[in-house]
Order: sequence, then C-alpha cells, then structure tokens
Amino acid sequence: MKNLILFDNETRDHLLPFTFTRPVCEIMMGGMTNRERWEKWMNGSASFITQDYLSERYDITISEVNYLINGSVLPTHELVSLISQMENGGAMLLDGELVAAVLDRDQFNRLMYDDIDDLNSFEIKDAPVYKFNRLWDIFLLNEKAIISDFKLLTTGKSSKPIGATNTIIGNGQIFLEEGAKVEGAMLNASKGPIYIGKNTEVMEGALIRGPFMLGEESVVKMGAKIYGPTAIGPNCVVGGEVKNVVMFGHSNKGHEGYLGNSVIGEWCNIGADTNCSNLKNNWSEVKLWSYVSGQIEETDQLKIGVFMGDYTMCGINSMLSTGTVTGLCCNIFGSGFLPKFMPSFSWGGADDRTTYIPEKAFEAVERMMSIHGHHLSTEDRVLLMSVFEETAKYRPWEQKEETGRKFFKLFESKS
Repeated sequence: MKNLILFDNETRDHLLPFTFTRPVCEIMMGGMTNRERWEKWMNGSASFITQDYLSERYDITISEVNYLINGSVLPTHELVSLISQMENGGAMLLDGELVAAVLDRDQFNRLMYDDIDDLNSFEIKDAPVYKFNRLWDIFLLNEKAIISDFKLLTTGKSSKPIGATNTIIGNGQIFLEEGAKVEGAMLNASKGPIYIGKNTEVMEGALIRGPFMLGEESVVKMGAKIYGPTAIGPNCVVGGEVKNVVMFGHSNKGHEGYLGNSVIGEWCNIGADTNCSNLKNNWSEVKLWSYVSGQIEETDQLKIGVFMGDYTMCGINSMLSTGTVTGLCCNIFGSGFLPKFMPSFSWGGADDRTTYIPEKAFEAVERMMSIHGHHLSTEDRVLLMSVFEETAKYRPWEQKEETGRKFFKLFESKS
C-alpha cells in the first residue's frame, strides 16, 4: 500500500472557516473527502502536512517511498497515471505550484527542513487539473466529484431494488445501498446519478433531481425539493428546498426554507424557515468575506449563498444575505438580514452581536452531539479554543468592551 502524504499550502487560508478544524484534503464534497478519494484512487494510506495546532489529530507518517500530494487537487485518471509513472525525485507542477512529488525518506526530509534543488520537476500540460482555490470551488466542483465518486462507490456492486411506490424519471443511474429506505419519492437521474447511502431514509413525497449523493445514516424529509448537484454527508437531515449544496456530516436542515449554492460544515443546525439568498437583486457579482485580506472582496460568481463553519446554529426565520460567511461556533438569531461576515464564536444577529463564551458554546454543542451518541472530546475543546484565540481579532466588539473596562477602571481610581 502506497504511503500518501497530503499537504496544505497557502490555499488553506482561502478555504477558511472549514480549514480551521481540518486539513484541506478533509473537506467533504461529492461522496467523500479528498483524502478518501486519493486513498481509493492510489491504493494508499494517507497522512498529513498541516497547521501545527492540527498536527496532533492529523499527524504524518514518513516511509521509504512517499507520494506527496497537494490536498486541494482532485484525483483524475490522467493525474493518477502520471504520478504512477514518476520515479523518486520526480515532481509535478501546475503553474509553478506543486501538485505531486515522489520522494524517498532522505529527499522528503531535505524538502521539509532544507532546500532541495535536484528534483526532476515538470509542468502539467495536457492533463485536466481540478482543485479548490476558493470557497465556491467546493460547490462548483461538486458535480464532477459526484459523478466520479458514484463510479468509485458502485463499481462491482449491485443496487438494492427500488420500491414500486417510487416514481422514476429518465434512464439515469440510481443506486441504493443496503439498509436504504426509499418509498413514495420521485427520483430523476436524467441529469446525473443518484446515490442513496447505507441505512438512509428518503421519506414519501421527496423530489430529488441528480446529481445527488446522500451519506450513510442520513434522512431526506417528507416533501423535500432537492436539485442537483447536491451532496449530503453522513448522519444529516435535509428538508425544504435545496440546490447545489454541499453539507458535511452530522448537520441538520430539517425544515422548510431555501438553501442554494452553499457549503455547510459539520454539526450545524439550521432553524425552521431559514432562507438563504444566493443571487443579488441587481444580478451583479457577489462579494464575499476573505480571511486572507480581512475584508469583503469581489468574486467572479453570480450565485453564492452561505459558507457556514462547524458547530454553528441559527434560529427560526433567520435570513442569510447573499454571500454570507460564518465562522465556527456561532449562535445566530434575530430579525433582519445577517451581516455578510459572522466571526467565530458570535452570539446574536443583525442588530446586536457579542461573544459566545466558549464554555456556553461547548455546552450547546455537547447537548446536540449527545442526542446522536457523540461527545465533544477534550481534544475537540483544545482545538476550538485555539480557533477562539486566533479569531479574536475578527470580533471588534471585544476590543470596544476592553476599552470600556479600562476606562471604567481609570474612572474608579480617580474617584
């Protein structure tokens, strides 16, 4: 089995808030993470080069032969073939950015801790390369990932029979894993495949157009309207109207309300009748918060909804502006459209925001997780506290509160 080492580079900062808690290759899209994808394509076992505070959870394994792979790049037949033909010291570049290298132990150590100038590098010319560069690439590449992952997950296997109570439109591919319950639904795979994972349930009245993937143990609620390309991770609940969405594991959007051109992290909960705008009224280009520049920037996209960081929850009737970015552990509620950027550990909404005290946030997350038989580990808490400290600079009200406390103390001392 090949030893794969998936590495982060500066692209990681453009993919925050999702990369606060995971390497780039652990971002879920289609039917799996990029790490799982490379392991299947390369018949390998992967470890990581990532941020120091993540390295305890995502450590590195060095072997005599190491396949160093850019974690933001999706595997394809062409890329895998090129990598398989590379010898020790070979390096594949895309416009000067490292895509993959094959290194022995000594070469790897020299690359990591010293300069190495004897690599046999070459630029990719003809092979297609698909990679995450910005947040919106996650949903833009979702269709390619679904189609590719569908083949990976179903080759050599037989689908469970589809019940007669369902309405099937077109001659596209539909695959039901063992334990999947689908009754009284309408499935249209004419535009792309539909994959229903193990022990899932698609309730009666659900309308699903492919490309679509439903992860293990997840539920599609009654009357849900799902447009592809959409990928729902494991242990999720989805209802209402959804279009071109990627939802990581253990998240819920169980009620009415629209969600489009969006990415939802792990352990998020979206309240009833929450709606997301993904198109500006004047049809102009969407602007989006950038963690790299620390400000709202232009994109080249007409449609962007919300990018919601892990452990974030929003109350009923929340209104999410076009191009909203929320950090981790936010508790969102109140009337009016939310700001386009909600820093991690924010409490409140459009009218007033304050800091969501970590212990209070952890208590709420723990209650949600416990319902599903999980818990927030000490390691999780330490990681999230690192994020809390790192993101303090994005919570401007804390600086104002600190200034007020200093003024009050000064006033007290003078009186």
